[in-house]
Amino acid sequence: MSETASPTVPVYAGPRRILSGIQASGALHLGNYLGALKRFTQLQDQGAPCFLFVADLHAITVWQDPKLLAAQTREIAAAYLASGLDPAKSVIFPQSAVRAHSELAWIFNCVARLGWLDRMTQFKEKSGKHKERSSVGLYTYPVLQAADILLYKATEVPTGEDQKQHLELTRDIAAKFNGDFEVPGYFPLPEPLTQGPAPRVMSLRDGAAKMSKSDPSDQSRINLTDDADTIAGKIRKSKTDMGVMPEPGESLDERPEIRNLLTIYAALSDRTRDDVIAEFAGQGFGAFKPRLADLAVESLAPVTAEMRRLMADPAEIDRVLKVGAERAAAVADVTVAEVKDIVGFWRG
Repeated sequence: MSETASPTVPVYAGPRRILSGIQASGALHLGNYLGALKRFTQLQDQGAPCFLFVADLHAITVWQDPKLLAAQTREIAAAYLASGLDPAKSVIFPQSAVRAHSELAWIFNCVARLGWLDRMTQFKEKSGKHKERSSVGLYTYPVLQAADILLYKATEVPTGEDQKQHLELTRDIAAKFNGDFEVPGYFPLPEPLTQGPAPRVMSLRDGAAKMSKSDPSDQSRINLTDDADTIAGKIRKSKTDMGVMPEPGESLDERPEIRNLLTIYAALSDRTRDDVIAEFAGQGFGAFKPRLADLAVESLAPVTAEMRRLMADPAEIDRVLKVGAERAAAVADVTVAEVKDIVGFWRG
């Protein structure tokens, strides 16, 4: 399905840019921190502009309480800042505050093909047996995601395995737009950035399921707002098996919960999983879990404290979001104006 640039067709020659976002739909957890927030802070110092938004437009593809949505947006922004993102280096903004996202999404709705969206596995997973009751927004979610990315002509997108199909769709839309309107190289074909401290953190209760804020069991995840005792308790009660810590070279295919705990330890300590295995080889979980708990508390305590400080001062968060939205719009509005000219809209 994906189109790639031919050697005879000009490719995008603009600057390197990175873009990502997190939905404003509930409390963040350790998986978000390791899979996204920690990675974002590393990327902002690598020389490419980073556009990091709070995805409130995406959030409303399923019901959100209007009385809570703005607070949820502030909480995600607080997590960005508490994790080390610097608004002087990264553009941090609410998606809905930049109207160009919605404008470009509509144009892309007219570029994308129905068959492409029918193949999106995430819609099938999220809608389940109730496809007819799902919102149209949930179905066209990947098109808005393509607009999010291409609006800033992002060349790289930090993404997990579950979002790679959506990025392929973004590439397809970019290639088709460039071809249909004879503007080769106008939009880049963004590449995924799948490497990170822990691209996929799993549930503490089920090593086959991704850690999720929608899991009904709070014991399945470590929330960024959990206190030290709660974090330690969740790790102490995390699911393991009847064995001991693995030996170097031992396959972990049949031990998903152990693999997950090792991945978390390695990511929090900036080490490799093999290094952690070598340290704890053959030991019981009674030796490993307290060390993991101490490490998690040490790593997350500063983030939690700063999040609480920021949430107590919403005006500070709002200042960051307002400035970020203005900076984002300065880039996005140029793209939309160019696209309207390319499509042939009346400009007056």
